[in-house]
Amino acid sequence: MLLWESAAVMDEGLPAISAAVVSCRRCPRLVAWREAAAAAPPARFRGQTYWARPVPGFGDPAARLLIVGLAPAANGGNRTGRIFTGDPSGDWLYRALHRAGFANQPTSRSTDDGLVLTDCYVTAVVRCAPPDNKPLPEERDRCLGYLSAELAALPSVEVILALGGFGWDGVLRALGERGRGRPLFGHGAVAPVGAGRYQLLGSYHPSQRNTATGLLSEAAFDMIFTTARRMLGLPGQPMRG
Repeated sequence: MLLWESAAVMDEGLPAISAAVVSCRRCPRLVAWREAAAAAPPARFRGQTYWARPVPGFGDPAARLLIVGLAPAANGGNRTGRIFTGDPSGDWLYRALHRAGFANQPTSRSTDDGLVLTDCYVTAVVRCAPPDNKPLPEERDRCLGYLSAELAALPSVEVILALGGFGWDGVLRALGERGRGRPLFGHGAVAPVGAGRYQLLGSYHPSQRNTATGLLSEAAFDMIFTTARRMLGLPGQPMRG
């Protein structure tokens, strides 16, 4: 995002940021990939109308917890139009958010499924589905202005949960923290960032690779949200079924 565009969008708040995200076509490779995925879906999604545009953030404008992922999945957010919705990673995330008391239901299937987040907002570093889930550095950098704008438009955020090293690095870049001395990513790592304005919390990404191999278990993921609740001064995790 160009500097003047970022400033204008920030002044108008989350609706303007979402509109700017959805209309973005800055990365030709990602535009082509997201549209190709929509044109040739797997058999289980054949006949569905894909969103096939960049995916905006979603959640409570008064959120104190901001969750930052990598990018939408080609047949997840790129299909449904909601971040972390309609794919296995999202299934893990929203189940955990429901158990932790941040979501009213444990599933996220579509934009009209009744899901409501409380005290939580979910977004990503890159807003288009990338080939092999690997955005190029220049694609990441073109998207960072949107994350910076969201941070400015979410004045109540205290804790930023980064899902994976890419999310962690993206948050630091969006905050202008680069070079030596940056905090290192780790599952459960905590660091003050943004001149102490936020606490950055790290978690392994709930990708199929991490969950299928056991690198991330549901118990370990729940502990991250227990930590987030404690950092926000909330009582013990509800652990709803």
